[in-house]
Order: sequence, then structure tokens, then C-alpha cells
Amino acid sequence: MKRKLLSLLCVVLAIAVSLVGCTSKTSTDKNISILDSNYDEILEKAKGTTVTFYGYGGNEVMNKWFDSYVVDQMKEQYDITVKRVGMNIDEILNQLLSDKQANNNDGLIDVVWINGENFKTAKESNLLLGSFVGKLPNFNDYVDTASEDVTTDFGTEVGGMEAPWGKSQFAIAVNSDKITQTITDTQSLKEAITANPGKFTYPALPDFTASAFVRNVIYDIVGYENVANLPEDKEKVKEAIQPAIDYLNEIKPYLWNEGKTYPSTTSQLDNMYSDNEVYFTMTYSPNSLNGRMETGELSSTTEIIEFKNGNLSNTHFLSIPFNSPNQAGAMVLINFLMSVDAQASKTFTENWGDTTVLDMNKVSDSEKSEFSEDSITISNSVPELSAGMVPIIEEIWTEEVLESE
Repeated sequence: MKRKLLSLLCVVLAIAVSLVGCTSKTSTDKNISILDSNYDEILEKAKGTTVTFYGYGGNEVMNKWFDSYVVDQMKEQYDITVKRVGMNIDEILNQLLSDKQANNNDGLIDVVWINGENFKTAKESNLLLGSFVGKLPNFNDYVDTASEDVTTDFGTEVGGMEAPWGKSQFAIAVNSDKITQTITDTQSLKEAITANPGKFTYPALPDFTASAFVRNVIYDIVGYENVANLPEDKEKVKEAIQPAIDYLNEIKPYLWNEGKTYPSTTSQLDNMYSDNEVYFTMTYSPNSLNGRMETGELSSTTEIIEFKNGNLSNTHFLSIPFNSPNQAGAMVLINFLMSVDAQASKTFTENWGDTTVLDMNKVSDSEKSEFSEDSITISNSVPELSAGMVPIIEEIWTEEVLESE
């Protein structure tokens, strides 16, 4: 009788443990199984699924390339349906933070286009899946995995939690038909601005590209070497960058609308440039300008301004949120986007003009011929500051420039 009772108790306990295991199974368990899978298993799990890609949607040339080439290739090669959702990164992070606070482990986003301070925020807030890039064949075969611009993002250790997708370089663009003088630094830019009042502006920070413009001004006036190792202390940063803040206030009366207001986004600035309301715009993707000139979106006389003291550059990445409903499909999409075919395709200006992240020493001679030979390369690149420095500079700009009389 005791044996029967003991056996019955064991059965009850086994059922209870099983039920607890079932009720506590969340997407976290699913994530662990994906991260423990090999790539062939990941491919099999992804077949026939739908993947959502969330990221900046303001570049129409890039959007067209993605919606045709990427979507078609993913369906044809892997039987995966890809849906692109254009959304600003701040909105994406807010969505993920809300999901985290609500313990929502079944999200809407599979792949997110991210980098810099946003990656730092996502990593520190545990909004990302985990270290996954080592699972991806194209990352291992074609990327310099030890390169600092792959292992760190605005000074934050990547830790395999995001995959490099391309390289960006900040540049100011000018309508050379309207502005004929040579511009090589902030001083000559100031001369052009004051000689053409109302024809230059930049978006209000924290717009991503506008923030880069302010940092590039700091580099040119103060010097990258004098700010690169500053502590993340507002008062010390303010003291160091004061000459650049003074410069931004000096040009303010000569900006569009006398600097009383600023465009809200780079897309708005591009529209103003297209309408000849201003003669300058700015970009983090100088190669994309040719394609936009060919479509008539930008003036055919658009030229790039190179600052002799350096032009900001960085790597942009792709990551997977902690509550992605389709981690397997996300990994397959990211792996494809790092393939030779996809990386070569996006280098052409009519497609996007984005610079490849692949180590060309790992690419065969026959594959190298697939890449565009017309890419714009701006000399004298300088790296980004740490992610923690960016909001400090943006706060100083808001207080000392935007709100100054």
C-alpha cells in the first residue's frame, strides 16, 4: 500500500513539475533553443515564416532596393516573407521598453536597424536577444570579426549582440550651382553661410544626422584628440567644446528662419534642399546622393564637402529584440544582408550607395567585381565618441544654442 501511495505521489509530482514547466515556458526558453541551434537547424525553422524588419524609412532609394531586391531574394532563396516597417529608432526603443516593462515576450519586431547610443540603451536595458552573430556563416566568412569598428559601437562592446550591416560617413552636401566657393572647414563654411543668409540650417538635435553635424563641428574646431577621452561629465565636456558652441551661436542669426526654428528631421531638410529653400543638406550616406540625383530628388549639381580635419564615420548594425517572434527568420535575414550578393548590390548608387562592411581581403577576385566602382570615399575619417558622450553634447546644444537668445 505504501509503495502504491509512493508511486502515486511520484506521478502527481511529475505531472506538477510538467505543468509548471509548461506554464513558465516563455520566449526566453525559445531564445535559448535558437542560440543553441546550428545554422542548418535555424534555416529549417525559418522556412515558410514571416520576418519583420524595423528601421529608418526616410531614404526612398534604400526603401525601393529593400522592398524589391531583399524581399524577393529572401522569398526565392529561403521561402521567407519579409515585411519592412519604417519607424524611427526612438519609437522602436520605446516599443521595446514598453514590452519589457509589461513582460510581453511575444513582440512585433524581428530585426531592428540600430547603432550608437541606441544600441547602448538597448543592451543596458536587456532589450536584445543575446549573442547571435557567431552563428551566422557570412559574418564568420567575410567580416573582419576582430576589427574595432565591428567589436565596438560608439565605444560600447558589441558582444555579438548586433551584426554589422554597412558603414556610414557624415558629410555636408551643397548645391554647387548656388554656392561656388570652396569649403574645406568650419571657417569657410561660416563664410558661405553668412554670405548666403537663410540658405543653411540643420535639424534640431537629437536628430541623428544633425547630432553628427554638431560633433563634426566640434572635431573641426576643438580637435577629435581633445574630446575623445573626456570623462562623461557635463561640465567638463561643456568647457572643452565651448569654442564649437560659440561657433554654432555665431552662425545662428544667418540660418534659415534666423535660427529661431530648426527642421525636425533630416528628411524635412532634404525636402527644403530639393525646393531650393536652402542650398545645403547633410547625410550619413554620401554614396546615396548619386542615386537621389538620378531620380531628381536632389539637384544634379549636388557636391560633397570634405572637412580637411576629419569627417565622422561609423558602422551601422542589425540586431534582434529579446521578444522577437521569429528569431530563426531574423538570423537568416541578417545573414543574407551580410552576404556578398546583398553587400555588393547595395553599393550601387541606384540601389542605395551604402558602403560594404565586408573585409575585401576575404572576398574572392571574381566576387569583388560585383561591387560598385563608383563609391564615394571621403578621406580622413575620424571615429565616433563614446555613446555616453552623445546625449551630453545634445543636452549642451539644447541649453546653449537652441534655447539661447
